[in-house]
Amino acid sequence: MNKQWFAPARGASLWVLMVLTITAKAQNPLVTHSFHADPTARVFDGKLYVYPSTDIVPPEGVEAPRFCMPGYNIFSTENGSTWQDHGTILDHNQVPWGKKNSFGMWAPDCIKKGDKYYYYYPAVPKDGSAFRRIGVGVSDSPTGPFRWEKSYIKGVSGIDPGLFKDDDDKAYLFFGGGEKLFAAPLKDNMKEIAAPPVEVTALPSGYKEGSFVFKRNGIYYFTFAHVFTDEGYTIGYATSEDPMGPYAYRGKIMDNISNGTNHHSVVEYKGQWILFYHWWDVSGFNKLRSMRADYIQFKEDGTIKKVKPTLRGIGTPGIGDTLQTDRYSNIRLAEVTYVGGNEPAGWMVCNTEPGGFVKFDRVNFGEGKARKIQARIACGQRVGSFEVRLDSPKGKVIAKFPVTHTGGWNSWKTIEAEIAGSVEGIHDLVVVFKAEWGLKKIVNLNWLLIRD
Repeated sequence: MNKQWFAPARGASLWVLMVLTITAKAQNPLVTHSFHADPTARVFDGKLYVYPSTDIVPPEGVEAPRFCMPGYNIFSTENGSTWQDHGTILDHNQVPWGKKNSFGMWAPDCIKKGDKYYYYYPAVPKDGSAFRRIGVGVSDSPTGPFRWEKSYIKGVSGIDPGLFKDDDDKAYLFFGGGEKLFAAPLKDNMKEIAAPPVEVTALPSGYKEGSFVFKRNGIYYFTFAHVFTDEGYTIGYATSEDPMGPYAYRGKIMDNISNGTNHHSVVEYKGQWILFYHWWDVSGFNKLRSMRADYIQFKEDGTIKKVKPTLRGIGTPGIGDTLQTDRYSNIRLAEVTYVGGNEPAGWMVCNTEPGGFVKFDRVNFGEGKARKIQARIACGQRVGSFEVRLDSPKGKVIAKFPVTHTGGWNSWKTIEAEIAGSVEGIHDLVVVFKAEWGLKKIVNLNWLLIRD
């Protein structure tokens, strides 16, 4: 049992439920069982952690602010595909110096120094001294529990704390929201600033927030969310030879997505650079957002290639991991829509026609121990089938599934097939749909699962 407080279902009035740690299996979005935004990704001891904010539907009777954000969860993964939810670590009514029932817990961050983990967060102060102040907690573990400082960091007023620790072990705090963003060095205790904050200059005009700094090949990258008046929220970046600047603006990392907010982080994990960000495609409402991630690439001169959001996202799932086939890398004569029936929130592959296929890339079969494939299907007829092939629509067939009537197109059933032969290493999987020509709807497919 995870003995930390966890957020109950949306609309609940009290946060007093204890629940088991949840394992979430998804590609993009990373999780769908709850709504989270502003994902700050960190790698600690070879494991990838994400520290996001949380969006909920305002509880009945609560006049919530523009966003209803009551606390923070922590997520972790080892393969980028299966995410563990460690539960809520801080509720808005647990902030020692915070205003009660504020529902204003915006973007956090966490950083390691020595053998301690320091978690930074903005909250509405009960003394009314600022729009937001920034607090800090300390833990022996990246997932807490954290010991929360009784007061906010003096001399800092703003939102979106972003932390950076350099190779010389010196740490810096970046923060702010509006026309100005700021930077300040931290003392060794990580709880006080060592000098007054200075403005990060030479950035384009307009609303800015979400400061996040990383270092690559000796270059410091200052990334931030930026609102262009004719476009909305984008992710921009600037570079410098010093963490405190001056910085030179270089352009955008990601364009605006569907006229919603965006807030991000950049991390290197297992030799690949990843951009974490958020979108609201699960809920259909831009105040209920979901975390996403895509690989990021650099040009030879160190500039960043603009990232386009994908469904497939990151990670290399393997045996025992759910493959959300609707998060495809290629599709033909099939479509994707929201899943129906009693399935968890997400999408499905539907309107599958003869000769159509959906391709899901980067699946790790390991050393050839995979023996079976499960498929989650719904079907309203019984005259078709589908095959699972390796690498291309004409590749080796490793499993065949006859389509069975499950009770209707929203009535779901898990079926299983044997894997033909031994499959080793990393392959793309292609599901090919088969039936008599003229049939326009073979099967609805939610996910695949490879088992040993």
